Amino acid sequence: MNIIDDLKWRGAINQATDLDGLKKLTEDKQIALYCGTDPTGDSLHIGHLIPFMILKRFQLAGHHPVIIIGGGTGAIGDPSGRKTERTLKTESQLEHNTTALTNQMKKLFGTENFTIVNNYEWLSKLNMIEFLRDYGKLFNLNTMLNKEVVASRLEAGISFTEFTYQILQAIDFLHLYRNNDVQLQIGGSDQWGNITSGIDLIHKIEGSDTEVYGLTIPLMLKSDGTKFGKTAGGAVWLDPKKTSPYEFYQFWINQDDRDVVKYLKYFTFLSKDEIDDLAEKVKAEPWKREAQRRLAEEVTKFVHGEEAVKEAERISKALFSGDVADLSVDEIEQGFKNMPSVDVENKKENIVIWLTDNGIEPSRRQARQDVSNGAIRINGEKVDDVDAEIDPSSHFDGKFVIVRKGKKHYFLARVK
Repeated sequence: MNIIDDLKWRGAINQATDLDGLKKLTEDKQIALYCGTDPTGDSLHIGHLIPFMILKRFQLAGHHPVIIIGGGTGAIGDPSGRKTERTLKTESQLEHNTTALTNQMKKLFGTENFTIVNNYEWLSKLNMIEFLRDYGKLFNLNTMLNKEVVASRLEAGISFTEFTYQILQAIDFLHLYRNNDVQLQIGGSDQWGNITSGIDLIHKIEGSDTEVYGLTIPLMLKSDGTKFGKTAGGAVWLDPKKTSPYEFYQFWINQDDRDVVKYLKYFTFLSKDEIDDLAEKVKAEPWKREAQRRLAEEVTKFVHGEEAVKEAERISKALFSGDVADLSVDEIEQGFKNMPSVDVENKKENIVIWLTDNGIEPSRRQARQDVSNGAIRINGEKVDDVDAEIDPSSHFDGKFVIVRKGKKHYFLARVK
């Protein structure tokens, strides 16, 4: 299947400047294409990931992806998707974020058939006269004002700095066309105006018959109409320090049946036959959640690697079964991050007193009853003796005590 046909089937195309022409181009040759991100933060989240998944599909089909980390445009601020002016980053912040994002991209795209660049390298060399004479003269003010990203900001106001962002991004496309043979830019739906500005600039400078194209992806919404990628705890990050691989895995495995097939198409590299088979299982056996498990496995493997999948599955299995004794300290940190926790002293103590004094049980009477009834497990082991003693230093390098009360309620005691 041609890459364009594959993207159509996956529902991954929102707008394109000339889809038939682009399809023919990709059938005739291996092309270079690009997508960019500004270093406004030191990690991408899964909402940012979508256009880069498209870029990865082109790479797997033999085409050459180029990624811009916008050290230059990031110093200006993209007005897209915003109602107010961005707070400008300092040079040190931009440098730190650029390094972090570069490392994330290398992890996703590898080192072969892939190029990563920083537009600070060429934008920083422009002086004001060159900018106005060589580029500003080619942009019509009325056309710029009518771009959706600008028009939506006119009532509240937009600075000249952010107003000129589309010119800088257009220069990026021109630079990559000239120096990296890039013929296609990919972006989110909010980037359409910036992408077409780049194509217009190339046509004015290089000739109207120059083969360059633009393609945007649809805005991702969940079946309930809310924005994809947000949770009660905030964004789901690619940085494992911000969102652990276990949390990342859990996000995907908890997706609604109504959304999971769409996400399989967008976020995995499974074939049409494999996804169609999983779609049938969603209809016939939704309680097995096989599609969700496969989604979680594939996306976690792509972002964090095979070992992270095994680790996430190990944590999930241990929490479900209660067999937590073999979890590592790092796995406990991941699996219990959002569960109730309490700090405890590193001293041996009677279990009834320990449970009560640390707030896990409301009273000693209730503690004795739960212990006697076998409802309490400490570090995976059932404790039914009210005279038993807790030794916080006995497991998990003396850092944690895991309490399970009943079948579902966990508590993490952090040893001081």
